[in-house]
Order: sequence, then C-alpha cells, then structure tokens
Amino acid sequence: MTDGLKTSDSTITITIAEDQSLLNSALSQLLDLEDDFHVIGSARDGKQAWLDIARLEPDIAILDIEMPYASGLDVADLISQSALATKAVILTTFAQKAYFERAVRAQVNGYLLKDMPSDTLMADIRRIQGGETIYSPELVRNMFEGDENPLTSREMDVLKAAENGSSTKDIAAQTYLSEGTVRNYLSAIFSKLAARNRLEAISIARRNKWL
Repeated sequence: MTDGLKTSDSTITITIAEDQSLLNSALSQLLDLEDDFHVIGSARDGKQAWLDIARLEPDIAILDIEMPYASGLDVADLISQSALATKAVILTTFAQKAYFERAVRAQVNGYLLKDMPSDTLMADIRRIQGGETIYSPELVRNMFEGDENPLTSREMDVLKAAENGSSTKDIAAQTYLSEGTVRNYLSAIFSKLAARNRLEAISIARRNKWL
C-alpha cells in the first residue's frame, strides 16, 4: 500500500473495500492498469476500509455492502458524517430497494452493480470524480416498480408483533417462539431490509405496504 499522494493532478486515487480476496485483487489490478487511476488502499473488512479512507483520503472509495465488522453502507455513512472529500461508490451484487434507499440517505456518489462491463465501470468512476452522481438503472427502476416482500411469513409475524413496541419477551409470547428465536428472526429482518433497528425495519415495511 502506498501513501495517499497523487502522482499528478489528473490521477484519481482509489481505495477498495471488498471481503472476497480474489475479487479484491482482480479489481485492484484492473483499475491500476488505467493511466489515470491509482489504487492506494485495499481492505477486506469495513473497519479497515474506514481506517484507510480516514488516513489516505482518496478521491474515490469503492465499497462492497456485506463485509465483516462494518458494511459498505456503514462506511458510506461515516464518510458523509465526516465531510470528507472522498466520493463513496457502492459496488455490489445487491439490487435490493432497501439497500439502495439507505445508500441514498448516506449520500453516496455512485451505486453500481458488479455485473456491469469493466469499461462502463471505468467511465462511471471518471464521471463520478467529475462531479456526477450515478446510480445503476436497475436500481432506479426498482425504486418505481417496488420490490416483493423479502420476509418470510414467520419474520412478518415477528415484525408485526414488534410494531407496537413490544419487548423481545413479549414478542416471543405473542408468536409462541423462544426469545432466542425472536432475536434470530429480528437479525434476519434487519439484514434483509438493510435496517439498523426495529423502528427502521418497521418504517421500511410500512413504506412498501408490507405492514
């Protein structure tokens, strides 16, 4: 890893956060082949990604969503809250509406899907660095078309029981489940809806008319 200094005024410095080693390495090598790109940091978990970004202040931070310790969306939140000049770009396989909505709230500069052609990715990075905000067309369509409810019937039972502010113990009693099972269901709900807590999960479900 090198320091965060640009080799020239036209060079775009980039950090990458991707927990799959092979993909991380391949993406780093691919981007570094471009004359105007310089990869200065590579992390395999969200905590290290944020440390790299805070220290190196790259022009672009490419972030996967699901990583150990902190998600790419968590890191994007930190970039926004810290008012860094770094532009956050989510690069993911997830086209879920809930993830996209949270990314928009974090004011990411790009939300791109991993199956896009490499030349399109390069062009989008340059456009984002130039000041554009780019969202994958599939994500924009999902915003208007709406997603199917990703929750199982049992997860919906738990979320409905949580809607009135019930404790885990009360939810367990209402749904005839153990408290541990309720906690597991809640964790699955938060993951599927990209929600940070019960209130946010309930809000997302209501907005999509699942509740």
